Amino acid sequence: MPSVVGLLEQRELGARRRVDELREEADRIQAELAVAEREWKEWAIARSRVGEVLAPADETGQDHARADGTVPAAGEQTGKTSQVPDAAKSKSQVPVWRQGLAWSTLSVDYQRILEVLADRARLHQGPLTCQEMAAAFGMDVVPARVEALRSKAKRLVARGWLAEPAPGRFTLAQGVASPGGGS
Repeated sequence: MPSVVGLLEQRELGARRRVDELREEADRIQAELAVAEREWKEWAIARSRVGEVLAPADETGQDHARADGTVPAAGEQTGKTSQVPDAAKSKSQVPVWRQGLAWSTLSVDYQRILEVLADRARLHQGPLTCQEMAAAFGMDVVPARVEALRSKAKRLVARGWLAEPAPGRFTLAQGVASPGGGS
């Protein structure tokens, strides 16, 4: 029959082996994480550089992109009238709405918000809350998702795409009606 001390030593040895295995695995994961973070940062820098290169510029080479990430309206530009291609736009870039501006200038997330509100307007239903939007999109109605939608909706309100007739309730702004022409 083994002694109590012998049993404790066996268990201690097993625990030490497990700790060593977990440390080796943690070191391997840390190394993979460092490589993945470097790669992610490189891609983020590359995307930023492409956005800078493709941003409209006037004859003096000055960038026309505003600090808020929007491109000035055609009437506001003083130089060339080129536009940033859709693929080069960041996800949060929302231009100020103007007559004739197509929904396709927005990212897919923003277009989805406009579509669900356009459907409500067509059916003569009232404004939506962000919780109702999350449910309509089939998302989990959890605070993080609702707040992400609220942030996007508030940005659309600030740029004139949506109206907020009551706090936290959103609808299409006056004149914003169809995906094709925005009017």
